[in-house]
Amino acid sequence: MSEGITVTGAEEYPVFESFDDYDLNENLLRGIYSYGFEKPSAIQQRGIKPILDGRDTIGQAQSGTGKTATFVIGVLQRIDYNLKACQGLILAPTRELANQIQKVALALGDYNNVRCHACIGGTSVRDDMDKLRDGQHIIVGTPGRVFDMIGKRYLRVDDLITFVLDEADEMLSRGFKDQIYDIFKTLPPNVQVCLFSATMAPEILDLTTKFMRDAVRILVKKDELTLEGIRQFYVAIEKEEWKLDTLCDLYETLTITQAIIYCNTRRKVDFLADQLSKRDFTISTMHAELDQKERDLVMREFRSGSSRVLISTDLLARGIDVQQVSLVINFDLPQNMENYLHRIGRSGRFGRKGVAINFVTNNDVRTMKDIERYYHTQIEEMPMDIADLI
Repeated sequence: MSEGITVTGAEEYPVFESFDDYDLNENLLRGIYSYGFEKPSAIQQRGIKPILDGRDTIGQAQSGTGKTATFVIGVLQRIDYNLKACQGLILAPTRELANQIQKVALALGDYNNVRCHACIGGTSVRDDMDKLRDGQHIIVGTPGRVFDMIGKRYLRVDDLITFVLDEADEMLSRGFKDQIYDIFKTLPPNVQVCLFSATMAPEILDLTTKFMRDAVRILVKKDELTLEGIRQFYVAIEKEEWKLDTLCDLYETLTITQAIIYCNTRRKVDFLADQLSKRDFTISTMHAELDQKERDLVMREFRSGSSRVLISTDLLARGIDVQQVSLVINFDLPQNMENYLHRIGRSGRFGRKGVAINFVTNNDVRTMKDIERYYHTQIEEMPMDIADLI
């Protein structure tokens, strides 16, 4: 590490197993539980406390590890809700991410009546000015618009307590570097700085040396999921059109337990559901076009075991741990590497066994080899007695 920054590890901090242990205000705790969080993820167990303590914090973590809630909870706890002034400023590289963070902040801060506005490009400047004039506790935004609003004095940062830079590596690679430095220079000297980034590239270390003091650094491993205990097989299928028959041949085997079948597109999910229903197989489907109520219903049926086979897109691959599934079929191999782990991986703690079957056409062979290399794993040809393994 370059001089000027000592990375005091998170070892000074205990691991918090429950949100109740943080001594959070009652309303924030209600917000956390009604949002559906049950217990803190790895980064939340280690990362919330340093933020609550006012320490500068670096969280090195991929997306999908629960980091948004880590800094949002930290920011929400430190706000004085009687003061209608910007006390938390969160920067993100894209408008979508800024909107998503704003939604989380509004949901978790609901019982505190938090005021949180997203200051992003492509929206009405007039609207920003009105919202800022009304007074906001938290501003989430993209660098360009935020810098503009600070420059025009609509966004005042005199009362700022915490500044968060999310996906910092991505931000700096998008060429926001100068704007971020310019924003930093306008902030009060004693502001708390929290930086979240998947990598610790030189530009990031440069930021940390210039703008952070005695930061706590928390490193979260690539993922809490693991492929241990999962037997992975492939079925070589010459042509895409033959996958359906292969699946029907396997179907009796599937319903022994519960299975999830992954497809890469919503259209494929619908096609498969249609074909299987015609053959009188009972299935449920899940994809992004379903609204939340429908999704919850499908998941409830599946979790209760009344539906035994679920066909889904990658929407479901992240964030839903269906305990009893011991068979995953990749009808299509996933388009990105990470999703392979999310689809078939397990939270290793439960020590459950599982089987994954990959349908591999001639065009997929290379992708499968890439997956094996990437995860240092072995995908074997599916044996005839597959039913005995499930």
